[in-house]
Amino acid sequence: DDDDDIPQLSSHTLAALQEFYLEQQEREGMKTSQGFNQYSIGSIEEDWQLSQFWYSDETASCLANEVVVAAGKGGRIACVSAPSVYQKLKEQDGKDFSVCILEYDRRFSVYGEEFVFYDYNHPLNLPENLLPHSFDIVIADPPYLSEECLQKTAKTIKYLTKGKILLCTGII
Repeated sequence: DDDDDIPQLSSHTLAALQEFYLEQQEREGMKTSQGFNQYSIGSIEEDWQLSQFWYSDETASCLANEVVVAAGKGGRIACVSAPSVYQKLKEQDGKDFSVCILEYDRRFSVYGEEFVFYDYNHPLNLPENLLPHSFDIVIADPPYLSEECLQKTAKTIKYLTKGKILLCTGII
């Protein structure tokens, strides 16, 4: 009658799970605290099911600063599958540049007109208002480390950019 046994976690696994839940509660508490910035990294949690892995605050800041310099004064920046860089750019409240985010995750629609639904499987299925070669720089971090994903994302990048690209990806 072992079939009647209730599955149980080991004490180590249970402690790790409880720690995870505590960290999650703390993050949610920060979101409701006064002075919370909706664009802060972590305002939308990474979703591993969508192959999302946010950059650290330091890395996102470094990348954001690089694209602002590359875009130049009044420049247009497109973030393709790079939501933590987009969030860092928005934290800067830049008046010298504009930015949009192309992302599969529809939770980013909270950012309004700057959000563009993007599915790398359909690299040129973009709204009419995203004209060819209309961005001074495109920063992209394809969601998957596959040749197919990189090739399709590259089509989007080539369509959007005037020439400057910052591609962040692992070795494939």
